[in-house]
Amino acid sequence: MRYLALYGFTLLVFLAIDFLWLGAVARGFYSDQLGHLLRPSVRWEAAFLFYLIFVAGLLHFVVLPELRDGSLVRAVLRGGFFGLVAYATYDLTNLATMRGFPALVVVVDMAWGFVLAAAVSTAAFLIGGRIFGPDSGI
Repeated sequence: MRYLALYGFTLLVFLAIDFLWLGAVARGFYSDQLGHLLRPSVRWEAAFLFYLIFVAGLLHFVVLPELRDGSLVRAVLRGGFFGLVAYATYDLTNLATMRGFPALVVVVDMAWGFVLAAAVSTAAFLIGGRIFGPDSGI
């Protein structure tokens, strides 16, 4: 049950930060750069499936191991690297296979993947420390 609670809190943090980025900070950037490729409306089921999988991966590969080891710094750095790898997979594949995919989007999106995952890993590590406690032996 505690794992599910951590997953839920982490998902909420991820969604809040990413929606702020996509809806306010970078909205014009993506429409300017990718307008010719964007759908008229978002396929939310695909977007949420990505969110669900990404958060599960972040918890499995980054946060839970670092909660066992007790290193916030490593959680932040490993989380950032996980985000960089995930976003690089998407962006570099698009750059390699799609006509007209802007290189600037690749750079910005990969940087965003690092920052987003590092921030979410930080929050999840801190939340997980409260949920599981210091002697939980997860």
